[in-house]
Amino acid sequence: MTNGEQHDRNPYQQPQQPSGQQQPYGQQQPYGQPYPQYQQQLPIPRDESGAPPLWAPWYGAGFLDAFTRFWKKYARFDGRASRSEFWWWFLADAIVVVVLLGAYFASLIVWVSDATTTDEYGTTTSTGGFPGVALLFAGLFVLWRLAIFIPWLALGWRRVHDAGLAGPFWLISFVGAGIAGIVFGCLEPSPAGAQYDQPDAPRPPA
Repeated sequence: MTNGEQHDRNPYQQPQQPSGQQQPYGQQQPYGQPYPQYQQQLPIPRDESGAPPLWAPWYGAGFLDAFTRFWKKYARFDGRASRSEFWWWFLADAIVVVVLLGAYFASLIVWVSDATTTDEYGTTTSTGGFPGVALLFAGLFVLWRLAIFIPWLALGWRRVHDAGLAGPFWLISFVGAGIAGIVFGCLEPSPAGAQYDQPDAPRPPA
């Protein structure tokens, strides 16, 4: 098992109690109280490549898997998203943002150094208009944020589903400098999140 799979483990894989081991003395079920009912959770099907269907979370997804799955589930607010799906996309978005903003500020620095002159009296003047290259990268950054707004919202919605919470909880991430979003991204998956899957998801027998 890889490190990614250890930290993004399928919640349906429950640890088994050693054979013959009984409940410790003093912790038996109280008399007259019904025992909890456990429903058997069916495994998530996978295709020949090992990918689960789009309605299901992908536990242990890789970087490219999470990146392509983000776009395939562009505006799907049903179902769940694993922690690996969430954090790999978080990294991909961060890379794009760093590249675009880095290019924007680099072009500004070059423009300022080339367009600024200082005369013999120490007076600084600037020549030329705002650089077109900087405007280009600024425009690309704005387009990128607009393009990923809906799928980012949907991904966070599905992430809280995977933790067994209702999707609107993700809206809390828009306040508090996004700290709530980081917390939601780290939450353990819960079998209760299966209630948010599509009707074609495998259900335990009644």
